Amino acid sequence: RVHYKNTYETANAIKGMNLRTAQAYLEAVCEKRRCVPFRVYKGCIGRTPQAKEFKMSQGRWPIKSAKILLDLLRNAESNAEFKNLDTENLTITHIQVSEAQQGRRRTYRAHGRINAYMNCPCH
Repeated sequence: RVHYKNTYETANAIKGMNLRTAQAYLEAVCEKRRCVPFRVYKGCIGRTPQAKEFKMSQGRWPIKSAKILLDLLRNAESNAEFKNLDTENLTITHIQVSEAQQGRRRTYRAHGRINAYMNCPCH
């Protein structure tokens, strides 16, 4: 399970890239050499000079989301090889991240109250 907002921003960062370019970019994100610009879900996101590459100021390094998307790209590459397509010319034209059902836990508050403590995965 990975966070929806981090995966959404990471997927939008690689949309329109070549397959090899996207794989190199995501590996650089895992090593914290390049950041993922946060464009939509940018509340309380810290600023980094690495985001200047995208003409932004806010960015992060969502390593878990990047590894999931690297596995997805590897799967797409093997599917293309199976269909006898040229893997050097693959371009990411469509990528979608959907919210999954939230996990429910509870947290205990003052005066005997209980509040929801949800997580927000994606698929």
